[in-house]
Amino acid sequence: MLHIRTPLRRDHHRSTGQTQVFLKLDCYQPSGSFKIRGIGHLCQYKASKGAPSFVCSSGGNAGLAVAYCGQTLNLPVHIVVPQTTSQAIQNMLKARGAKITVHGSVWDDADVYARQLAHDTQAAYIHPFDDPLIWTGHASIIDELQNHGTKPDLIVCSVGGGGLLCGIMEGLYRNNWHDVEILAVETVGAASLQASVQAGQRVSIPAITSIAKTLGAKMVAQKAFEWTRIHPIHCAQVSDNEAINACIHIADEWKVLVEPACGAAYAAVSQPHPAIQKATHIVVIICGGSGVDTEMLLDWKQKHRS
Repeated sequence: MLHIRTPLRRDHHRSTGQTQVFLKLDCYQPSGSFKIRGIGHLCQYKASKGAPSFVCSSGGNAGLAVAYCGQTLNLPVHIVVPQTTSQAIQNMLKARGAKITVHGSVWDDADVYARQLAHDTQAAYIHPFDDPLIWTGHASIIDELQNHGTKPDLIVCSVGGGGLLCGIMEGLYRNNWHDVEILAVETVGAASLQASVQAGQRVSIPAITSIAKTLGAKMVAQKAFEWTRIHPIHCAQVSDNEAINACIHIADEWKVLVEPACGAAYAAVSQPHPAIQKATHIVVIICGGSGVDTEMLLDWKQKHRS
């Protein structure tokens, strides 16, 4: 197991007499985000089958998780990143021993190249979110909530490609928590899940215009969309400004930096969404994210004043 068990903490700012809000602080994972849960599970499986190396397409956090796995398992890692990936993230990946190739304007372009690269080099291809073994690893977050002993009636999570959502759903069903509802949060300009739900079929959005680049999959995983047809999953959107303000609050209160893709879930708790208003025990997945530093956070704060 390459991930750690993370804390569950009561949020005194969002909790009221009738509604208790708890934060699952996966920002404390060794790779900086929840991604290590599922990607660690997948990489360990691939390594046990004799994989000589790993190739992954990523805008940041999935690549960092694969790089961490490569270091831990002593296997080479090659990460294909889109042009939108910051130099800071590229430097972090290199510092973790990964080889970097920049390809394409968005993640989808980078992924096509990564698949071909894995084929050509006989490496194990590691998808950043769309793999059943990844979902099984992510499901451990619900196992930990179950072991904590208090069942929520609503879980709030950010959605990019849908890997975390699929993992949460697998975890709920294997723990017989079938009645726990989900608020799936996206930022305006990266809302591919809500677009699919509204269309009644999985669709691709034309472009990613949100600052939350790690929510930047133009189409969610098929399984994520399928879950919306059989389980009470509610969609919500927050603005970039709201997500950034949430990041600032998390930094002030919990002394940790997270990306807007993570801040989005926390921001949604303040919205008058019906799912929020009727819930009495809410768990927000603070999924983390390493694509931020203090300089970036201060710049966002200056440009996006509330």
